[in-house]
Amino acid sequence: MEKNLLSEVYSKLRILYYRDVFRRIQNRELSLTTTEAYCIEIIGALGKPTINEFASFIGISSPNATYKVNSLIKKGYLKKQQSGTDKREFILEVTSKYYKYWNINEKYMDIVEQRLKEKLSPEEYESFNGVLQKALDEILPALTLKEEKNTKDK
Repeated sequence: MEKNLLSEVYSKLRILYYRDVFRRIQNRELSLTTTEAYCIEIIGALGKPTINEFASFIGISSPNATYKVNSLIKKGYLKKQQSGTDKREFILEVTSKYYKYWNINEKYMDIVEQRLKEKLSPEEYESFNGVLQKALDEILPALTLKEEKNTKDK
């Protein structure tokens, strides 16, 4: 059977991320549980979702999502603001503490990108980025829709 290269790349990036999360939890650099780390990553990727949008996206109940959100707020990774249109809704927003945590993950991707720039010709690098963009456009359309909604709301 032929290997699916996209799946292989995703799998390797995912296990590197998991390894990083576990190391930081082990070293007490990260004050989050593994589940909380995944939740904050999702909230950050969704781009200012409501609690209900977050709950719906990961398939959990609103009370369960609220519990997770409150824990992330207490630890300083997340804040919530009351919606301007519906006072019953709260918009979730990651904090600078989250961005500090996220930067640690991004450093490795910067290294990989630099290596690719060195190994590929400018044309190959541009083509590679074009292919990545097309792949990205196909991954999780729900995220793309959420990002478009946030852009329209601004």
